[in-house]
Amino acid sequence: MEGAKTNICYNVLDRNVHVRNLGEKVAYYWEGNSPNHHQTITYNQLLRNVCRCANALKLLGVKKGDRVAIYLPMIPELVYTMLACARIGAVHSIVFAGFSSESLCERIMDAQCNILVTADGVYRGDKLINLKKIASEALERCKERYVPVCCSPLSEEPLKIMTKLLSRVCVCVCVCVGVLQTPWDESCDIWWADLMDGVSDECEPEWMDSEDPLFILYTSGSTGKPKGVVHTVTGYMLYTSLTFKYVFDYHHDDVYWCTADIGWITGHSYITYGPLANGGTSVLFEGVPVYPHVGRLWEIIEKYGVSKFYTAPTAIRLLMKYGREPLYDLSSLRVLGTVGEPINPEAWLWYYDVVGQQRCPVIDTFWQTETGGHVLTPLPASTPLKPGSATCPFFGVQPAVLNEHGEELEGEAEGYLVFQKPWPGIMRGVYGNQERFESTYFRKFPGFYVTGDGCRRDKDGYYWITGRIDDMLNVSGHLLSTAEVEAALTEHPSVAEAAVVSRPHAVKGECLYCFVTLKDHKEFNRTLMEELKRKGQREKIGPIATPDFIQNAPGLPKTRSGKIMRRVLRQIARNEKDLGDLSTLADPKVVEVLFSQRWEAAA
Repeated sequence: MEGAKTNICYNVLDRNVHVRNLGEKVAYYWEGNSPNHHQTITYNQLLRNVCRCANALKLLGVKKGDRVAIYLPMIPELVYTMLACARIGAVHSIVFAGFSSESLCERIMDAQCNILVTADGVYRGDKLINLKKIASEALERCKERYVPVCCSPLSEEPLKIMTKLLSRVCVCVCVCVGVLQTPWDESCDIWWADLMDGVSDECEPEWMDSEDPLFILYTSGSTGKPKGVVHTVTGYMLYTSLTFKYVFDYHHDDVYWCTADIGWITGHSYITYGPLANGGTSVLFEGVPVYPHVGRLWEIIEKYGVSKFYTAPTAIRLLMKYGREPLYDLSSLRVLGTVGEPINPEAWLWYYDVVGQQRCPVIDTFWQTETGGHVLTPLPASTPLKPGSATCPFFGVQPAVLNEHGEELEGEAEGYLVFQKPWPGIMRGVYGNQERFESTYFRKFPGFYVTGDGCRRDKDGYYWITGRIDDMLNVSGHLLSTAEVEAALTEHPSVAEAAVVSRPHAVKGECLYCFVTLKDHKEFNRTLMEELKRKGQREKIGPIATPDFIQNAPGLPKTRSGKIMRRVLRQIARNEKDLGDLSTLADPKVVEVLFSQRWEAAA
């Protein structure tokens, strides 16, 4: 629809309120971290709050095309801000509020954001996190990184960039009233309530070209530097609307709940844009599955009469261990969905038998940040199901299986999963880096979109995702690059070299198993391991990148050209002794040493 004009915020709010007369329908049931905190938000209320936020952003100077960073927990203000950006034509860049200041800084810098919206803090379970402190540290890092550039006498332009960074505004939502010591800079910080005070709740939408950017969302890259995936207005809107309607068999009286965080693509597509485009009622959940008790998810399903439930295999495996009989009424459920990683058959069957009580289809969806929406998925009551299989392509999606040489395989086959033609929701680029966009997704097999995943196609034409085929890890549904984790480990002064692989985990699906080679005269001990976990990962990337295992590696298995053989390391991590051909190793004895020292890798 190139050349057409629209506004996605108008379509998901004004259209529902003024055209479809859904103003008094509930858009969101917000359920806080504590069961005592909850709120009901109608479409009328949502529209008014989004307009107020849009007007406030305009008062701060935000205009069409500007980038706005959002670092918020799962509170209503997160939805207000992202839709306000869409309303005025600004590009939102949401950063998961579990990332470190370094990760936040990196994303702010890459997207060149000049507004950051955050909160003073957030409770995750019984743990209090000082988000404003992390955000302030991130902004300080942004300033520091431009100081050397500004010393250059060659151009005046860096000085202008520096001035823009120093004037960056941080809007802070007060969530933890009086609990935290909140870092505050009067020159740039402003409270959300003060900013919204007296602002009009009417705001005309900015009419956008169909292919104008809607948002940037960062996903890990195999080089270690996150990729800013760009999605545009119309194609993304149509695809999320259509996939939500058909994959979840949405009906007007449904109550839908996706347990993801809006900081990930699942939350963008299937908490905000897809459900709202259909005039849906959703649960917006701030908490965690086992707080304040292990039945929290089932309690919420009963409380709101949830009919469509969408969660991650990690959550299912976590809850499996607490027993077969949830002590709540789950009779409202009609469709169950999974997202984030392939679901193992055992978890699939427990989900179907116990949660769905053998009457709800389990919709195992495969898609990516880059695809915008579901690309392989069954349809409820239409597609015969196989536990663990993503089954068939969505409408218009044309998958193929290729071998290493780029030759298309027919019938039963295993190889690289690719797609032959584009679909409306496909990403339009990597922000600021067209070369990386082309090399990552299209150059390996010209003429195809390369997912980076392997798959198996069975005799019935069903697709089974076998996992990443590049240097990526899928931990609890979060995609991490080995290069990113390794770079964090090697920043420690004691570490000379590091290699990271995945190891199966009963709950997370995969966990991080790290091999570290120390510098001369450095000792491998418990203190060092704790430092590597804390400083190297929790502070550099975020808690999701905390290693489960760290093993001392006097040497790493390398080819004669110096390339680390990760296949061998994965087998060592899993204690698989049948290693196959090791003839290309420069020093095969390294493998024996690593096997002998596996016991030292402490969880």
